[in-house]
This record gives sequence, structure tokens and C-alpha cells, in this order.
Amino acid sequence: MDFTLPEDIQLLKKIVHDFVQREVEKVAMEIEENDEIPKSVVEQSKELGLFGLSIPEEYGGLGLDMVGKCAIYEELGKTHNGYTTLIGAHTGIGTVGIVELGTKEQKEKYLPRMASGEWIGAFALTEPSAGSNAANLKTRAERKGEKYVINGSKHYITNAVCGHIFTVMAVTDPSKGAKGITSFIVEKDFPGFIVGNVEKKMGLRGSHSAELFFENLEVPAENVLGEEGKGYINALKILANGRAGLAARNLGSCEKLLEHSLDYARQRVQFGKPIFEQQAVQHMLSDMALEIELLRSLTYRVAWMADQGKRVVKEAAMAKLYGSEVYNRVADLAVQIHGGIGYMKDYPIERYYRDARITKIYEGTSQIQKNIIAGELKRAFL
Repeated sequence: MDFTLPEDIQLLKKIVHDFVQREVEKVAMEIEENDEIPKSVVEQSKELGLFGLSIPEEYGGLGLDMVGKCAIYEELGKTHNGYTTLIGAHTGIGTVGIVELGTKEQKEKYLPRMASGEWIGAFALTEPSAGSNAANLKTRAERKGEKYVINGSKHYITNAVCGHIFTVMAVTDPSKGAKGITSFIVEKDFPGFIVGNVEKKMGLRGSHSAELFFENLEVPAENVLGEEGKGYINALKILANGRAGLAARNLGSCEKLLEHSLDYARQRVQFGKPIFEQQAVQHMLSDMALEIELLRSLTYRVAWMADQGKRVVKEAAMAKLYGSEVYNRVADLAVQIHGGIGYMKDYPIERYYRDARITKIYEGTSQIQKNIIAGELKRAFL
């Protein structure tokens, strides 16, 4: 098992690293203040091909494998998490469903424009009554001739405001429970598609989540993604696919927090010497470094396994669970090391601390990941 990155991925990783530190970092506070990612940054991201990470080269994307994507996600995690979420939600759950499950016609229609960033992808599963219990959907889709008519609502949908192409889960046969759910490719311009209230969140400024309403929304039958009745299974596959990527984004954020903490510990003088010389601070930095290395090993092992075609349901859940828990612990230690400055909005530590909290909730809570792990253990040993 060799985690040495190919030369082309190393080069791309350096290009993204330089772009993030040169262009995104300088507007991070602007994003935080205005709750908006500058168009210039989005356009440069398109030019670098960042919206096409998951999309095969034949459709205009970069066609990266999971290890390659994790290498890029790691670099993206080292900057403003709102920007990272825009890219990550598009290239992850917003795109992979069409890549993995789409028909040839669907791929040809949607993927080229998604790869270029002209169309932004989003994933619409969550409803007021269906969060962790994803099978409890109320949104209905009824077939009428060559169309399905969808009625219902979704909430907390990332990229809802800027998104163009949505993977939407809806119930086509209520009598079958989870086996009666179907996934659809829905365009924002379809009549009856309504973007509702934009949520005011604790963190992830610049990444907008909102309600969606479907009022007699007509979707062509050819826009069914996968088979009818397989939407719930599809949703689980799409979510599982992105878990190593989420861990990699969290890894990058943790690395940036350690970098900030080391710089501050060398500069801040108390009791006549830099606080880096204080054993209590050394222990906190050591704890951060240890957890980061463990997360790195787990993340890239899961990515490698996925690229080998191995079953990674348990390992991907572990990566998502551990990555989010580590991010929160590292962010907490970074605030402690920085003291009062770490609590102030003028410094990035406070922002990372707020942004970290959602990682234990979105795309499957920590408790759901534990359920998945336990279920896989039961499957293997009982």
C-alpha cells in the first residue's frame, strides 16, 4: 500500500495550494463579512478545473480517482470553509450520482456544463421529517405519462441558491417504504421549482443553504437517476462516496489550524519566553499533530481502498466520523492556545471553530456513522 502521489497529482496539489493561499486566503475575511464568495475567485476556480474533479475527462472533467480527489480536498480544506463547501458539495454529492448512476444521455447533457462550473450541482434529500431517518421522506413524485409530477419540500440544502442541477429524492410508491423512493435529476429552471428561505447559519459563510419547494414540478421520465425505487439505496451510495472527501477537507483544516497555532506559540511571549516552551502548550500541539497524522492515514487508506474497488462502507463511515471529531478537537485546542485572540472575529481561529461544528452533523451525523460501523460489524461477525 503506497500512498505516494503520482507526479501529476503532486503538481496539481501544488497548483491548488498556491491558488488557495494566494487568492482565497486574502479574501477570507471578506467572505466572512459579506457572506459571499467573490466572483473572481469562483471564475479562477473554474479555470483550474476544480468544478470537474469528479467528472471523467471525456466529459470535460479532471477524472481524478479518490486518492487524487482527497489530495485536492486536503488543500481546499486549508482555507475558508464556505468556499471549500461550495466546491466540495458540487464535486461530491452534487455530481457523483450522475457520474456513477447516470445514463449515457444524462451524462452527455449535464456533466460537461457541470465540469466547467457553468452549472453547479446540489443534493436534495433532507426534509423537516427526514434527516437522520432518510427513509421518512414526504416529497411525492407521481408518474403522469412521460413525466413525473413532484410536490413537497426540502431544507438545509447546500448550494441551493447557486445550484442549477439537483439530485432530488422523492417517494414514488408510499406502500414500499424505503424501496418506494426514486432519485431524479432536476433542473432549477423547471417550472414549479422554488428556492425558499436562505438559512442563517452559525458558520460556513459564503456557502448558502436554503429551503426548496416543489409545486407541481414536472420532471421528464428520462431524468430518473438509476432505477425507479432505488433512490434510497442511491442516496446512501452517493453519501458514502463522499465521506473520504469530507475527511480530507477536515484534514486540511486541521493542518491549517496547527500551522496557525505553531506560529502563534513561537511569537507569543509569557513568563519571559515563547509559550511554545511551556509544557502545557507543547502537549496541546502534540495532541493536535498526533490526531492529524492518524486522520491522514485513515483518510488515504479509505481512498486507496475505494480506488481498488473494495467495499468501504465501514471504513468510509470511520473516516467521516473520525475526521469531524478530530476537526472539532483540533479547533478547540487552537482556540485554547491562542487564548483571547482565538475568540476574536478578527482572527481566523474563531471562524474555524464555528465551521468545525457542522461537520459532526451534515452528510450523516456522528451517531449515524456509528450506526453504520456497528451494522457492518454485525454483518461481518454475527
